[in-house]
Amino acid sequence: MGRAAGLRFDGGARQSGRSVRAPLPLGADWRQSAGNSASLSLVPTPYPALSSNSQPSVGPEPSPLTPAQIRALARSPAQCFGHGMIQSMPFLLVVLPFAVLFGVVASNAGLDLAKIAGFSLLVLAGASQFTALQLIGDHASMVLIIVSALAVNLRLAMYSAALVPWLGATSPRQRALVAYLLIDQTYALSLREFEENPQLSLRQRLAYFCGTAALLCPLWVLATLVGATAGNAIPDSWALDFAVPITFLAMIAPMLRTPAHIAAALVSVLASLAFAFLPSGLGLLVAAPLAMATGAGVEILTERLRPQVEAPNV
Repeated sequence: MGRAAGLRFDGGARQSGRSVRAPLPLGADWRQSAGNSASLSLVPTPYPALSSNSQPSVGPEPSPLTPAQIRALARSPAQCFGHGMIQSMPFLLVVLPFAVLFGVVASNAGLDLAKIAGFSLLVLAGASQFTALQLIGDHASMVLIIVSALAVNLRLAMYSAALVPWLGATSPRQRALVAYLLIDQTYALSLREFEENPQLSLRQRLAYFCGTAALLCPLWVLATLVGATAGNAIPDSWALDFAVPITFLAMIAPMLRTPAHIAAALVSVLASLAFAFLPSGLGLLVAAPLAMATGAGVEILTERLRPQVEAPNV
């Protein structure tokens, strides 16, 4: 057999030495020489040319990879994990003060260290944790506390749906890990990375996602304990609650790249203000579907108009 694909060897062998001729290039053929049926000679056979009626297949040419995409594809899963960790570090500047603030508020609400640690470790969602603490301070029923916390965390279901095309093929255990580590920061970082580098393999994407959570999630729990133990020593003038709006601005601003993203963000802001009178942050549950529907509508309209704009003049 030949050593390379696309190469064929002479089936005829000489009587002396049983030698085998060199491999043929693709498109060549062995034919008998005139006057000597035992000897075979190489007669190149050209590739068939396109007839006048045949049309070559024409399709959209893939866009060339950028240098950043080439570097991303060259990373191993371990390197993708480290890259995710590095890109998550700026968020620590706002996540850690937010976590310390939660520890202070939880301690003032009467929770001990074990309950605060369990709260942060099991829920791992700052907005719903603050919502639950507020309702606990108001002596609300347990059913209302759980329902309100789940309502605030409903945005995570939308995050999960957005990550299905990128991480949906993972195993059930891996999907459970992704669901646990899915927070605002890991979602924003991962979605941007996946959209900018769609050629990444599944292992690379999963490693990057876990890397974004490797620092944020454990340090969130530790920072809440710091706030619970030493938070009372922090002066009120520091105003740690600034971390909440800054975090969301830092996540959302880089993602406003298309008209659909901008329209969805604008509708979400206007709807949130319009329904701010609803209790327990339920206005967000009304604003979120409206923003999603607006973004989807603008995206569909853009896709319909794009062929007309890009169609060449004949």
